[in-house]
Amino acid sequence: MAHHKSAKKRIRRNANRYEINHARISRIRTFVKKVEAAIGAGDKDAAQAAFKVAMPEMQRGVTKGVVHKNTASRKISRLSARIKAI
Repeated sequence: MAHHKSAKKRIRRNANRYEINHARISRIRTFVKKVEAAIGAGDKDAAQAAFKVAMPEMQRGVTKGVVHKNTASRKISRLSARIKAI
């Protein structure tokens, strides 16, 4: 257990940030799964619609610092290529 006031505060802050960041990552994964489900079903229109919603969500994860810029770009690029291949 922490002994200093600042260390106790840091523990509380880390717990709060973990909850927020975990929720953001989970939200991104959910949107990506919707795109992948549409791709799996072979529905190009639904996949494009889901992709248009998922893309800003992934970029928001980058600006909030929960996903690296290159990771988001790579995932967006690969999803886009899979949609085009339908």
